[in-house]
Amino acid sequence: MTIERPNDIEFRSVGKSYGTVTAVRDINLNVPKGAFLALLGPSGCGKTTCLRMIGGFEQPTTGDVLIDGQMMNGVPAHRRPVNMVFQHYALFPHFNVFDNVAYGLRQQRPKVSAEEVTRRTLEALDMVRLDGFAKRRIHEMSGGQQQRVALARAIVNRPSVLLLDEPLAALDKKLRTAMQIELQTLQRELGITFVLVTHDQEEALSMADLVCVMSAGQIRQIASAQEVYDAPADLFVADFVGKTNRFSGTLEAGGSVIRLADGTALALPRARPGASGNVTVAVRPEAVSLSREKANGGTSLAGEITHRIFLGSAVEYAVNVAGLGSFIVTSDHKGHGSNAGDGKVNELVSPGERVFVNFDPGAAHVFAEGDKAI
Repeated sequence: MTIERPNDIEFRSVGKSYGTVTAVRDINLNVPKGAFLALLGPSGCGKTTCLRMIGGFEQPTTGDVLIDGQMMNGVPAHRRPVNMVFQHYALFPHFNVFDNVAYGLRQQRPKVSAEEVTRRTLEALDMVRLDGFAKRRIHEMSGGQQQRVALARAIVNRPSVLLLDEPLAALDKKLRTAMQIELQTLQRELGITFVLVTHDQEEALSMADLVCVMSAGQIRQIASAQEVYDAPADLFVADFVGKTNRFSGTLEAGGSVIRLADGTALALPRARPGASGNVTVAVRPEAVSLSREKANGGTSLAGEITHRIFLGSAVEYAVNVAGLGSFIVTSDHKGHGSNAGDGKVNELVSPGERVFVNFDPGAAHVFAEGDKAI
């Protein structure tokens, strides 16, 4: 007989209020052991409040919080099998790297021997690639190195759950990308549950294997990064996670055709039986292509280029389609032209040009007036 291990973290109908203000309402959440969960959402959505309730810095007003199957309501932070990496690291400036990392071990009771403290501290520094930095002062470390010191201090106590409160927000883009990879690697090596709070969609999608999108104190969708992006549960998720093109229409013909505001008929590959009325259609920018002539297959809408933004590896176009509004189109810039021999690149389209916006109806996400995908 196989005995299932409990989830590392469970929220059972959890709510949190501050006076008359409700920060979190009726949250139900199960985080498997060893998962990397990202709590993603705009400022004020309740993600940090959830993180603080896991860590014991806040207690739920209603409902229960469990870690490793054990009820945590009322249990203080220092008695939970959890450590936290704060946004600004909270390192002790008067300690060197070794003493910062060893601090938590030295506070444990029963007391940990000096030999054990040294061994585990150096082991933690080695895990975050800081071996040889033990005697360095904190002010002598770069931002990325300080972030690793904070990580080493968090993992040295061998927690069941590691909480990360926007730990990369203070880093520049290049260093942030490098640290995303290092955090993923570290999580796999340790095999413990990571919970990351972020408002950065790219950070959540690239690092986490479970993404929990929140808004107004509630969970809108929790799924793999790919599912959240490719199959958003509602219009908020489609809008918040990545970029999307939105336009209105009316569902007709037994749920198999959408009549757009400009009169175009969008034939859906999958009918929505029983559904009818006004809908919103969403299409990701990378699912849209441009051409100077009307495409034979799929949907082809006439428009005019209003902006072109060069992004290095790609080009982003804004195209105004009469009756439907502005479309964003993202394309590989190398596919737009060839070298003319004089060092100039012949771009496919420029602002002011008339073009056709093309996409496969199968790439469209359809949402009813109630905001839910249909």
